[in-house]
Amino acid sequence: LCLDKKNMRAFRGFAAMAPKRALRGFCTSAPEGQFKAMILLKRKPGIELADFQKWWLTQHKDLALQLPGLKRYAVSLAEHKEGEEAHYDGAAELWFEKKEHLMDAYGTDIGAKVAADSMAQVCRRDVFMTYEHVFEP
Repeated sequence: LCLDKKNMRAFRGFAAMAPKRALRGFCTSAPEGQFKAMILLKRKPGIELADFQKWWLTQHKDLALQLPGLKRYAVSLAEHKEGEEAHYDGAAELWFEKKEHLMDAYGTDIGAKVAADSMAQVCRRDVFMTYEHVFEP
């Protein structure tokens, strides 16, 4: 269901929060191939930030890229303020064609290795599943 003049009334509350021009082209259902898992990671105490980042961008990335059905993998490293401890050290984004493909991938031997490799380095790992909507200016 896409928001256009005909069905805008059904989304009055949503539409009231944004100018109508911002809603042009917005669809409430994601196109095929836009399923994404976002995983927020916090390193274990005692692991230096630089070591954690190196692990994530090399060893762990190399494992994650072997997940069957993975379409795209991105790592965003958090910016840390001097002297402050951040809630997370970064986020990984994993794109699959369908949610079922993600679940199947983590059910494989390589999926188990990816999860174990992550859990050996982190004290906190929060995952949420998303259907991505991309807007470009």
